[in-house]
Amino acid sequence: MLELLGGLFSLLFQPSPKLQPLQATNWSPWLDPVWVKSAVAPSPDPVAQLALQQHLAALAGMGLPTSNQAVWMQTGHQVLVAHQGEIPLPAASLTKVATTLAALVKWGHAHQFETVFSTNAPIQDGVLQGDLIVQGGGDPLFVWEEAIAVGNTLSQAGIRQIKGNLVVTGNFAMNFETDPFTAGNALKQALNASLWNGEVETQYQKLPPGTPRPQIEILGGVQVGSTKPASIRILRHQSLPMVDLLKAMNIYSNNVMSEMMADSVGGAAAVARQVTELTQIPPSEIQIINGSGLGTENRLSPRAVTTMLIATQRYLQARKLTIADIYPVIGRDGGTLEGRQTPRSTVVKTGTLNEVSALAGVLPTRDRGPVWFTIINLGAGNLDSFHNQQDLLLTRVQQSWGDDTLVAIQPTDQGNEELKRYGTMLRNQLLSQ
Repeated sequence: MLELLGGLFSLLFQPSPKLQPLQATNWSPWLDPVWVKSAVAPSPDPVAQLALQQHLAALAGMGLPTSNQAVWMQTGHQVLVAHQGEIPLPAASLTKVATTLAALVKWGHAHQFETVFSTNAPIQDGVLQGDLIVQGGGDPLFVWEEAIAVGNTLSQAGIRQIKGNLVVTGNFAMNFETDPFTAGNALKQALNASLWNGEVETQYQKLPPGTPRPQIEILGGVQVGSTKPASIRILRHQSLPMVDLLKAMNIYSNNVMSEMMADSVGGAAAVARQVTELTQIPPSEIQIINGSGLGTENRLSPRAVTTMLIATQRYLQARKLTIADIYPVIGRDGGTLEGRQTPRSTVVKTGTLNEVSALAGVLPTRDRGPVWFTIINLGAGNLDSFHNQQDLLLTRVQQSWGDDTLVAIQPTDQGNEELKRYGTMLRNQLLSQ
C-alpha cells in the first residue's frame, strides 16, 4: 500500500524541480517527462472505465453520440481512463486554463498592474488647474470600489475639484468596460458621490462602515488620448495580486478579464505558444483564437487541459501556493459553481457555450489520491443534464475510491487580507502633494 500511495502522489508531492527564470522559454522541467510519455498509452482503471461507460451511455440515451464526448482522468503518472483524450474539441471557458497558466508565467504570481494618475497643472486651494490624466496599465479588475478608493486618496492629496478634463490614456478599463470613453465616464461618476446611481451605491455599501464618499468635481468632460504632457504624478494605484485576479476571473469565468490577461501576454497566439512550450503537448491539441474561450474555434484536447492544470499546480507549489488559490473550490466558492453537485473540495474550472459543456480540475480520493480530470461534452441539450452527468461521473469514481479531504488541494493562507479587499486604500500610493 505504501508503494502504491507513493506512486500515486509522486507528481504533486515530489520535491519541486529547480525552475528556470521567468523569461526562459523551455518550461518542460515543470513536468516529469515520464508522465508525458505514459500519457500516450493509457491503461484503464476498472472503476474509471465503468464510470466512463455509464457516462457515455447516459449521453447516448439523450441522443448525444459518443464521438462528441471526451474524458481524461489521471493520477500521478498513471492515466486512469481516456476517451478521445487527445482529440482537440471546442472547450469553451476551459480556454481560460491556458490563459491562466500563460499569465502566471509571464508576470509571476505576485504581479500587480498599475494605474497612474497625473496632471499637467498645479493644484491650488484644492483645485487642480488642468487635466486629471489616467494612464491605464491593464488592470482587469478596476471596479467601482477601486475607483471610490482612488477618489478618497485624491481627496487626501487635497483635491476637491478638477478644472480641466478627465483624460484617459493607456490600457484602462473599468467595470469590465474596455472602451476608454465608457470607462472614463464611469470613473468620473465614481469620483463624485453626487453623481452616483443605485449601482454605485450598492457597491459602496459593501465597503467598511464609515468609508468616506469622495466629492471630486470634474468641470470638464472625458477625453481619450493626447493632452499636454503630464508633468506631475499624483497617485499610483496597484491592482490585486495576480493570484487574486486569476481567482476572481476563474470563479466567474469573466470573459473580459481573460481577454485582458491574454492581451497582456501578447494575445492568443502567444498564450498557445507559451503553454505548448511548457507542457510539450503537440500544438495540434492546443488551438485557441482568444483568451476567453468564446467561439467553438477554441479547441483543446482533454489531455492538454489536464496537463496545463498540473503544470499550474507545479508552478504554484514551488511558491508555496496551490491551484485552489486561483480556481474555485466546490463547497467554498460560488460563481459558475452555483447549483453544481460536484463532490466537495474538488478544484474545478467550468466551460459553457451553446452545445458545449466542459469541466476540468482535480478530485480528492482516498485510494487514488488527487485525480486530475477533464470532461468535454458536445451537443444540443439542457445544460443541467450535462452538468448532472459530469457530476455523476465524478461522484461514482469518488464513491468507489473513497473521499479523503486530507488529499484535497486547499487554498493557502496568504495573509494581508486587507490588501486584497476591494476598495482598500492600502494599494494606493500618493506620489506628490
